[in-house]
Amino acid sequence: MVSLCLLIKIINYLNSTFSLNKMIKMKNNIETKPSVCPLDCPDTCSLSVKTDGTYVIEVQGSKANPYTAGVICNKVMRAFPDFVHGANRLTNPLKRVGPRGSGQFEIISWDKALDLVHEGFTSVIRKYGSQTVMPLNYAGPHGELACGSMDRRFFHKLGASLLARGELCGLVRGSAYTSLYGTVPGMPPEQMRHSDLIIIWGNNVTVSNLHLARVIKAARDNHGAKLIVIDPKRTPIAEKADMFIQIQPGTDVVLALAMAAELERRGVHNEVFIDKWVEGYDAYMENARTYTTEMVSEICGIDYEIFRQFSELYTSGKIVSVSVGNGLERGHSGGSGIRSAMALQALTGNHGQLGAGVFAKPGNSFPKSTVQLQRPDLVPEGTRTINIVDTSKVLLNKSMVPPIKAVFIYNHNPVVTHPDQNRMRRALAQEDLFIVGADVVMTDSMAYCDVVLPAASHFEFADIYGSYGHHYLQRAEPVIPRVGESLPNTEIFRRLAARFGFDDQIFHETDAELMDAAFAEGDPRLNGYRPSELPLEKALAMGTKDGADMILCDTVFPETESGKIELFSQDLEERFGYGLPRFEPVERQYPLSIISPSSSKRTNATFGGCALSDGQEEVEINPLDAEMRGISDGDKLRVHNERGETLLIARITDAVLPGVLYTPKGAWLSASKSGQTVNALLDADIRTDIEDGACCNEAFCEVSRIN
Repeated sequence: MVSLCLLIKIINYLNSTFSLNKMIKMKNNIETKPSVCPLDCPDTCSLSVKTDGTYVIEVQGSKANPYTAGVICNKVMRAFPDFVHGANRLTNPLKRVGPRGSGQFEIISWDKALDLVHEGFTSVIRKYGSQTVMPLNYAGPHGELACGSMDRRFFHKLGASLLARGELCGLVRGSAYTSLYGTVPGMPPEQMRHSDLIIIWGNNVTVSNLHLARVIKAARDNHGAKLIVIDPKRTPIAEKADMFIQIQPGTDVVLALAMAAELERRGVHNEVFIDKWVEGYDAYMENARTYTTEMVSEICGIDYEIFRQFSELYTSGKIVSVSVGNGLERGHSGGSGIRSAMALQALTGNHGQLGAGVFAKPGNSFPKSTVQLQRPDLVPEGTRTINIVDTSKVLLNKSMVPPIKAVFIYNHNPVVTHPDQNRMRRALAQEDLFIVGADVVMTDSMAYCDVVLPAASHFEFADIYGSYGHHYLQRAEPVIPRVGESLPNTEIFRRLAARFGFDDQIFHETDAELMDAAFAEGDPRLNGYRPSELPLEKALAMGTKDGADMILCDTVFPETESGKIELFSQDLEERFGYGLPRFEPVERQYPLSIISPSSSKRTNATFGGCALSDGQEEVEINPLDAEMRGISDGDKLRVHNERGETLLIARITDAVLPGVLYTPKGAWLSASKSGQTVNALLDADIRTDIEDGACCNEAFCEVSRIN
């Protein structure tokens, strides 16, 4: 039996091939339209899209956003046309007619699909109550409308269980920053061009933060700025650094606290700045002094000479900037590592002038009105909140009251992004679970759904985009008509609201009205524009309310309870017992650790089904580990632990430390003949020190060559 998914792929492929050939003959009809990249990436690039009015032909960068300035990553350039028009594209609502995960579906109408969702949800709600329904979404598209607007209103009104999403990625770093600085915006990345010392800590710039590389180059070219890179892997940006510090994964807090003590010993702490702007200094330093250079060597694997050189460069820097990436939060002591790395800037007084500061949370500069957009006031009192990292455990929990019996997956591909992949697959395979999905393409997660709704790509609807990596606000209109019967998320949930009888005016608001609801009306940073009327050809820079550059402790100020940078966090002490950062090792039963950072071919799992991601993934392995196991470059490897196994291709390199494997995240199940990816090895129950977040880098395994 040929599955409908396969048939759809064949038809879509033939249609796209025919249409692309047709487009070649219609060059005179091609025009270029502005757009914005919606992916889960800090750079949120402005785009220039060539289209014949029906198809996305080519995606390039545009100069509308002065930070991204016409440059985009290879994956967006190469994969987006395939993503929008390729064989995996969903164009009709589908109903499952075979076993979960089999890909056997039949095409149905939208009316039938909405009826099935209504029947599936109401049947379990009658039995268990509304909290038996759970949305399962994360950050596929980052537009304000697609990411969280009408959908949140729908689930809030329904009374579904709430979902805490940030624990999967981002919350730990955000909370670490907030514990020090409050909700004040951090330093915009362009200001780093004024630095004389730049520290890139756990941020693979060329893959995850591309445009920061240009800023770093400008600082080095214009006034000889020094560059330090701290990372478990020798990344491309590390190859160009004045100093590369290769650190054992998850041990950053040890290095940062020992450096705080060393800089105190050298007399580098800025006492004037500390007296005026820092709270909790004495308690912080009493803790930091317990972290020694011997610990740096033994735990971090960093020689004393390297540590000494690091301290000397920090000492000589007059305008120091630090970028602390999300890599640190993927370890158990991640919150502590991020806090202590950022705290070095407060101790040395590296705030209050252009080019000095912490590049983090510039997105706090956007005057968002999320409460108005998402309407949490609709949530019934007493509604529970479920940690997204606990999803598989919750779905399998038969004693939970009420149990989760209906799930709606959208903006997310949990099968290939959550830790403990096989537990997630077992959870979604349960036949007594009703699962709805909405996505642009057929994914490994959509294959488990009872009903699949075709979502429009961001090229097919209007949206407005903030950013978590710069301070430019951008808007985009559709550049092509909707493909097939696909609908934007906002319209999907409008129709669902109507089907469920939700007749409140808020469920009738247009996308333009939703855009206007997303930001504070009349805020001076909007320069008099209504959000829905922002010009398409330029990005709007956020600054202070009077238009000044955002410089912490000069034009913007810590938004903490004390009004100062708080090195001791009363909030984190009360909630998690981590008022001060500290290192805690994780027990391991296997000799190798495996880390899975961002891919150059995918953004998380987006584009995992595109041609760019075809073939088996590689795993980087140190020559010493390879020799010990008789592994040669290009060998097929079985990487395994008690949770699962994945098959990868060996690439032997000293860019990774002995004992550490490195493979990109986000691959789909088809990338490995075992039908499992690296996420099958990850432990969903190891959590971060603060915020109970996922620890994707605390994964341990063994590897062997496949004959």
